[in-house]
Amino acid sequence: MKILVTGGAGFIGSHIVDHLIMNKYEVAVLDNLITGKEENINPSSAFYRVDISDYKSLEKVFKIENPHCVIHHAAQTNVQQSIVNPIFDAETNILGTINLLRCCVKFETEKIVYASSAAVYGNPIYLGITEEHTIEPLSFYGSSKQTPEQYIKIYSDLYNLDYTILRYANAYGIRQDPKGEGGVVSIFLDKLLDQKQPVIFGDGTQTRDFIYVEDIALANMAAIHLGSRQIVNISTNQPTSLLTLLDMMNEICGTKISPIFMDAKQGDIKTSYLNNRKASQFLSWEPLYSLCQGLRFTAEYYRHLYSTQVAFS
Repeated sequence: MKILVTGGAGFIGSHIVDHLIMNKYEVAVLDNLITGKEENINPSSAFYRVDISDYKSLEKVFKIENPHCVIHHAAQTNVQQSIVNPIFDAETNILGTINLLRCCVKFETEKIVYASSAAVYGNPIYLGITEEHTIEPLSFYGSSKQTPEQYIKIYSDLYNLDYTILRYANAYGIRQDPKGEGGVVSIFLDKLLDQKQPVIFGDGTQTRDFIYVEDIALANMAAIHLGSRQIVNISTNQPTSLLTLLDMMNEICGTKISPIFMDAKQGDIKTSYLNNRKASQFLSWEPLYSLCQGLRFTAEYYRHLYSTQVAFS
């Protein structure tokens, strides 16, 4: 079975590719390498340096590879960047996905697995947030991740393209770039290992649902064959405040560094965690890694990079 992974040189996508290769799938990686990195590309995969906003080039890849399934992670993922440049955000996340869907239909791809986001929900009316929660994104990023969900469902109805939509909580883990796509865990670790104070925007009591990248990869593996025409939260179902997160990371790193507090960012949500009941029901998936385990693995990875001066330069 041949799988095309868009964004397969990126943080999450590269982990999915590794799992696919380990499970003997034939894999093609498509990435423009704006945020993805060549060193993340699994050498056992075919690689195409292509932007999903370029339909003609995308079409050529589909003609060569003719994938059975597409796992779609190519995206502009920075919330603040979406506010500064909403046009680029829409071109990549919305129009790029439409290009991908057009190719899926033309080349008779059987299924698309789409990486969506908790950002589609906006401020929660209740916790933990279920997939039936109202959709009220607070940023252009959230809107640009939700709009493709509608296109995917309509393409499915019109052309019988199967899909599973995965709405991720806050992803963290190995290969996340603290100076690029910048999740809070990688940013905090960058500062702590450099003996510098991390910045918390807001008072630090805001909560997030931190999901380890290996658990996300396993959810994508399950979605290749399960979760037909479902929207599913991928989360731990547990809230953690940024202050608690920093305390845990200080303990893991053997540091006692206090944060610098700054004003909350525009478009940020105060409290959030996602209910993952449907993931268990439709994907037979549950997170395997506790936050403490995931943080320890991630810290070991960054500590090694820091010591070899590969990262944080």
